Amino acid sequence: MAPIRVRIGVLGLALVAGLAAPTAATAAPRAGSASPAPTAEERWLDGDVPREILRRSGFAAVAPAFARGLGRADSYREARALVAHEGAALWRRAVDRVQGRGPARGDLSRDDDRPLYWARLGMTRELRAWEPGFGLGERQRAALLTELERTSRGQSDLRLPRDGRGGHGKGLKRVLLTGFDPFTLDRDIRISNPSGAVALALDGTVIDTPDGPARVETAVFPVRWRDFAEGAVERALRPYLPRVDLFTTVSQGRVGRFDVERTNGAWRGGFPDNENVSRTETVPVADPASQPQWTTTTLPYAAITAADTGRFPVYDNTSVTEIPAGGTEAVVRPDGPTPGSTAREGGGGNYLSNEIAYRATLLRDRLGLHGTLPGGHVHTPVLQFGAGNTDPATGAVTDPEFVRNRLDIVAQTRAIVAVAVSASGADRD
Repeated sequence: MAPIRVRIGVLGLALVAGLAAPTAATAAPRAGSASPAPTAEERWLDGDVPREILRRSGFAAVAPAFARGLGRADSYREARALVAHEGAALWRRAVDRVQGRGPARGDLSRDDDRPLYWARLGMTRELRAWEPGFGLGERQRAALLTELERTSRGQSDLRLPRDGRGGHGKGLKRVLLTGFDPFTLDRDIRISNPSGAVALALDGTVIDTPDGPARVETAVFPVRWRDFAEGAVERALRPYLPRVDLFTTVSQGRVGRFDVERTNGAWRGGFPDNENVSRTETVPVADPASQPQWTTTTLPYAAITAADTGRFPVYDNTSVTEIPAGGTEAVVRPDGPTPGSTAREGGGGNYLSNEIAYRATLLRDRLGLHGTLPGGHVHTPVLQFGAGNTDPATGAVTDPEFVRNRLDIVAQTRAIVAVAVSASGADRD
């Protein structure tokens, strides 16, 4: 999920596959009421690809059932409880499908992250259009939408054992990993995001490492500038960073390679998000007076890049783009930023993948954990369709090579996490 500038053009066509979403609204608005218009993302729901993905995954009924539930709610309190329950149920259903629990309910491969994305959008569209008889203020609707986003993204389901044991014995490591929604849908609506697939595949799992078992908890984030500006990353991660032994944010990056991003920059480069909104500015954070231009990984990058984790090469990416101290023009620095420089791109670019890495590592540092908590960002390879299935207008939503690529990326990310845990040797109990 890195607009690593030129490369992002390739992402749209080379990226992952399709989705499907429900369109029938059951919770009808009151006569004469003006419900909020669907968002740019929600407007994609009526396309053939989202519908196919939802149908072939068994998720097509999610939004209509949610709308019917809203229609039965007699108060804001009832609605809030329903939203929290159904959001969490959607996340758990998506995790269970990917991890092989219960029936697949469709012929789409179980490792696919897209059903979660499109089903959630179907639910948010229903909630945005809902006009209950008891009346719903703008702030109440916004609070319900926030609750739905939080619960359906796994952010309310981070079950880290408090004592480092969790039933697996002393020394159980606790790992927090985040992924992203699909993006650049205007270029290819079939796209999936391998980082989202990784999050679904690893959530709640225990990875065996030479340094002992590691429990992984995951969440996903939207590809929207506004959510990040409103503090979504910090709200989700702050309660957990002091309790984990390692964290990594994950997103889709370059073709054919993994990257451990050494440095993150405090700059938004303006590439449009999933709402077709651009932002070119310093990353907005709390207490900007103390905001650094750069943050750094504390992941064991040397061990990760030296290990045999899978078929894709893994690089320690040290390059950044900066305006040098006293200068006016941006300069690429292959070996990292120079003293006093102003950020224009971190190793992971200047899109939301760089921003989540910057925010998470800045939060780590502001919590006083820089020297004790390994954490940073990993970019996966671009998820590519098979040869002959690269035309978004005529191509299939999935193919065997696409599935193989996603499974290989997920497996290699799991192996990278295992190496990182073992190399860090971080039992912080």
